[in-house]
Amino acid sequence: MMRGFGASKIMGWRFALLVITLMALMISMFTNAPSAFAAGSSGSDSARGKSFVIATDTTFAPFEYRDTAGELTGIDIDLINEAAKREGFTVTIRAVGFDAALQAVQSGQADAVLSGMSITDERKKVFDFSDPYFDSGVQMAVRANNNDITSYEDLRGQTVVAKTGAEGLAFAQSIADKYGFTVKALAQADTMYSEVNAGHAAAVFDDYPVLAYGIKQGNGLKVVTPKESGAQYGTAVLKGTHADYLNAFNDALASMKADGTYQQIIDKYLSSDASEANTSFWGLLSSSLPSLLRGLGITVAVAAIALAIATALGVLFGFFRVSHNRVLKALAAIYVNIFRGTPVLVQAFFFYFGVPAVTGQNIPVFWAGVITLALNAGAYMTEIVRGGIDSVDPGQMEAARSLGMSWLQSMTHVVVPQAIKIATPSAINQFIITLKDTSLLAVLGLAELTYQGQQIIARNFRSFEMWIIVGVLYFIVIMLLTWLSNILDRRFNK
Repeated sequence: MMRGFGASKIMGWRFALLVITLMALMISMFTNAPSAFAAGSSGSDSARGKSFVIATDTTFAPFEYRDTAGELTGIDIDLINEAAKREGFTVTIRAVGFDAALQAVQSGQADAVLSGMSITDERKKVFDFSDPYFDSGVQMAVRANNNDITSYEDLRGQTVVAKTGAEGLAFAQSIADKYGFTVKALAQADTMYSEVNAGHAAAVFDDYPVLAYGIKQGNGLKVVTPKESGAQYGTAVLKGTHADYLNAFNDALASMKADGTYQQIIDKYLSSDASEANTSFWGLLSSSLPSLLRGLGITVAVAAIALAIATALGVLFGFFRVSHNRVLKALAAIYVNIFRGTPVLVQAFFFYFGVPAVTGQNIPVFWAGVITLALNAGAYMTEIVRGGIDSVDPGQMEAARSLGMSWLQSMTHVVVPQAIKIATPSAINQFIITLKDTSLLAVLGLAELTYQGQQIIARNFRSFEMWIIVGVLYFIVIMLLTWLSNILDRRFNK
């Protein structure tokens, strides 16, 4: 009886404590209700003192692009910087490309996206938007000397291009069946314009301010249709997050419109004198070289670190592949099959977007690139090492073992030195491939050589000359790498 009474007494005290705790929580919720819901209603002061990571596009002039000094500029950039100044928050802007910007917000790599993003019902299912800051519209453009296409009716049987995820693509797809043309989606504006100029596409559909800016820069096109009414642009966050940022942006936008700052920013980029002067090829080279050399330095750094890690991985897993331990052989086979059986680009997206989405730990773009290239190249180096070892006459191992050497000693002193000579040409070839693969990391926003070339083209649309310059820089570096590798090969394998 006494034990039962004691137990019931304890249970009674626990129940009373639970009731008191719940009442305290309810009182706290009601007491703090104004501040708890402030972010969802008003009071942009909640963003004051905070810092936000803003993901944006890389080649969407005049909304975001890099100027001749390599600095990110444009309508969106000026608006967010002005909003931050007025509302007392700070921003870190990551130019990663439109699709990558959306993924960055969804994976937690960024807090918001500001990239000429049209506000649509479909996107509202995933994102919360600010008040609209620009009313867009779509126009169609053709090659400047093309007088055969003047309306949508002239597109029957033709192919047109539009930008992935942009309003122009949605509009072109909506009328494609009616007018009998095919729509091809491309990732960047300069690529779209080049398709039209090269005759691979009959026309391009794009947002009217982007088309207007490109034509002023001499992209070789002309507009042939009036502006179609389109969607509005807004900055966005992942649904249910960062309402403080949206409210702060909305308040700043209202004040900018009220005092005329908003119109000054728009006129700065869309007025008739907003274009940059065309220069000669040597002028283009001179103005672009500093940015390209910075990108080249990052390219070499990423490739060098990745190759060092890949070589170590190749040697380790190469030994696993030829060992007599089934577990080690299976482990090496799994590694090789995974990284040789999937594209480098998929691996890059996995490490930069996929892993942070699962772990909550962001990976800097530089190291995401290094990890991707190291693991990918390591898989190929594994097979190069295995192939080199297997190419050595088995009699060499038997002779070494007959002299009393252990398996490891035989491998280290007899087999491996011969395998190195056999594998060196293939290893050099893999080094070159990895260096070139760094260009794929441009889609993540890594400011390597290809990325820098894209930024310059987005500003002046001179793709032909710029890709020649970028190609020459790659060629010089690869020839130097080949020359150095051959010297080392002759020195160590003579």
